[in-house]
Order: sequence, then C-alpha cells, then structure tokens
Amino acid sequence: MKKFRVIFSVLAALAVLGCASTTGASSGASSGVKSGTAAGVAEPYVVDLSLLPYVKNAKPFTKPTWEDHFIPIPPLPNFDYKKYSRVTVKVKFLDAQGNEIPPSDSMSIVTLINDPKGDWRGPQSEPGPNTPLKEFNVGGFSGLVNRDKGVRVRLTQQPEGILFERNPGAPQAYTELTGLIFHNGNYSSEK
Repeated sequence: MKKFRVIFSVLAALAVLGCASTTGASSGASSGVKSGTAAGVAEPYVVDLSLLPYVKNAKPFTKPTWEDHFIPIPPLPNFDYKKYSRVTVKVKFLDAQGNEIPPSDSMSIVTLINDPKGDWRGPQSEPGPNTPLKEFNVGGFSGLVNRDKGVRVRLTQQPEGILFERNPGAPQAYTELTGLIFHNGNYSSEK
C-alpha cells in the first residue's frame, strides 16, 4: 500500500509539472491563436479565399435531390499539411434572393477531397482514403466542423477540393464558403 502511495504521488507530481510546462506561447488573440497555445504548435493556417476560383455556387440549388457544389483548392502558399490535425469550415446558407438563412442540421455535408479525379464520396458516413474529412450537419446545432475547435482530420496531402452536398429538401439555394482553417485546436475566431 505504501508503494502505491509513493507511485501515485510521483505520477501526480509529474502530471502537474508536465501540464505547467506545456502552456507558454503568446496570447496571439489577433492572429487567431488561443492564449496558452503550446510552444512549437503550428499557427492556424487560414486559407485566403481569394485564391479559390469561387466560394459560392453560381447556379441556385433547385432539385429535390442531392446537389453538389465543388470548389477546387489550388496549391496553398507555405502550407504544410503535416503540421495540422484539425479543420474548421465556415459557411453561409442563402435563399434564392441572396438572403442569409439560419443554419440547421441536415442542410449540407462537407467533404475535403485529396484528388478531384478520384472518389468524391468516400465511405458512406466517415472519411476515406481520398476524403480526409466528411462531416454532416454543417453549420447546424449538432455540427462541429463549423466551430472554432473544428474536427479531427488526418491529412496525407494538401486537399485539392472541398465538396458541399446539399441535402434533399434543404431550404438553401446557395452555399457559400466563408472560412477554411487548418489548425491544432488553437484557432479562435474571437479577436
């Protein structure tokens, strides 16, 4: 019993000392980095949307079936996919007149695509070899990909496209990409 107490005390001390030594970076609020980010963690990479050929579908969604909105992603300057384990995708949904619609669950699916010549869909409900991200309920109450924390992603290369699939019967005529951020849980949209 005495050995157990000693081991537990040593482990507790190491845990406290280990936690204290990993919080040290700058406040970084203006750069989109949370205060207390661990030293050596890559700064969030906020994709410059002006590099993309378009961010909103040109023709409105009108069909009562699934409709796709694919956006090619060109090579991103100074982007090293190996440095990131999370992604945040921000969107706006618009009606046919261009008015913003409040997001809700079951409006859209988002998929990051490595090679646009390959499989766009991936497995039915999870990431796949060519689709490192597949998330449902984009912007909705139960969706996580649109929040600052984002979702985990295992990148094997820089994605070359992002696909939004409008769910059948969803009210939006347009889906507009307003933010694509690669990070490690250290992104904050609050200034």
